[in-house]
Amino acid sequence: MSGFDIVETNQWLLGPLFGTDHAFFRINKPTIIYTWITLVVIAALLFLGRYFLSKKESLGRFITLNFISFFVDLINQSLTEFSMNHFVFITTTFCFVLGCNAISLIPWMEEPTTDLNTTLALGLVSFFYTQWAAIQVNGAWEYFKGYFSPFFIMMPLNVVGKLATIVSISFRLFGNIFGGSIISGIYFQAIQGNFLLEILGLATGINLAITIFFGLFEGFLQAFVFGMLSLTYLSLALQGEGH
Repeated sequence: MSGFDIVETNQWLLGPLFGTDHAFFRINKPTIIYTWITLVVIAALLFLGRYFLSKKESLGRFITLNFISFFVDLINQSLTEFSMNHFVFITTTFCFVLGCNAISLIPWMEEPTTDLNTTLALGLVSFFYTQWAAIQVNGAWEYFKGYFSPFFIMMPLNVVGKLATIVSISFRLFGNIFGGSIISGIYFQAIQGNFLLEILGLATGINLAITIFFGLFEGFLQAFVFGMLSLTYLSLALQGEGH
């Protein structure tokens, strides 16, 4: 049996390649497809932004520069000094999460962030980047010594506290996006097939309002929250013990 067999047309099985049928080796096909489409859209927007920067006195250049300046100011305000690495990480994280949240504005697309695997992966990336940055700034000895502060017996609680940030940041994003997807899905399923309700939803703008609210506004808000939480954890980690 091939390792790429399809389960209910929504999963790829990799387990047979390793002689197991564990759920860990099942890949959610829609999530992978929508994520790569999101990356393509983001790449296209990056090329568009680069094009705008080459055009002086243009609205696109103004928007692009203000977008960059906004995150530069965030880094300067949150950290003791500006770091290009941290700026790129936070800005990239925000753009990717926003793209994943707002991709549902494209017909027949779903948000990759409605899959807990995606948000958990993002939480892990944020966590490991933060710990790596803390070690780079404070040194390995100071970093590991912080786990035993203020007393040796606090080490298990400190470890749990660190790991809890992964759960917090991941489940917060997943819960909000998944909840919004469920609410909008229930609404559109309720009016589907009813000609009068569909016309009423289009005429009154309710359909557009729900799509924009859950697809764009909430997507932007949750991407910003995720970015700010990542930046906050990074700032606290870089301060080190005693600050």
